Amino acid sequence: MDIIKKITRRSFIKKAIITLVSLELVYVFVNLLKKGGETKVSSNLFAAGDIDLFEKGRVYPFSTERFYLSRLDDGGFLAISTKCTHLGCTVQFKNSDNKFLCPCHASAFNKHGEVLAPPATSALDLYNITIENGEIFVDTATPVKRAKYNSSQITYA
Repeated sequence: MDIIKKITRRSFIKKAIITLVSLELVYVFVNLLKKGGETKVSSNLFAAGDIDLFEKGRVYPFSTERFYLSRLDDGGFLAISTKCTHLGCTVQFKNSDNKFLCPCHASAFNKHGEVLAPPATSALDLYNITIENGEIFVDTATPVKRAKYNSSQITYA
């Protein structure tokens, strides 16, 4: 009789919880090891589409990803943030004026994101673009802050 231990409800629940927590920790640890060995494309890269879908001289909104894809007249691309650099309102592109306008405080930006009218003092942020096999990928994880536009910011195929 001394060999057989009486299991109480409390001790059973305690052991069950310890077992479940231990299994969860092992699962998380194994998944971390798997992810460390993988080399895959960042999940922050948004596939905007094939280059041929975008006409030169036009701006395309990607509202869910919070950027505009601008195809310049020379064929280059800029991924411009929708966030105004003044107080963070969402800018809108007006095709008729060929510029970005902030509805909150009337800042205006040209098609390159440069400030045309204050109160904003710096150009709209950009997102890095990668072009692979004729498809455009935009890294929406890290906006690139800039004071003004320069031609080195354009991505070409």
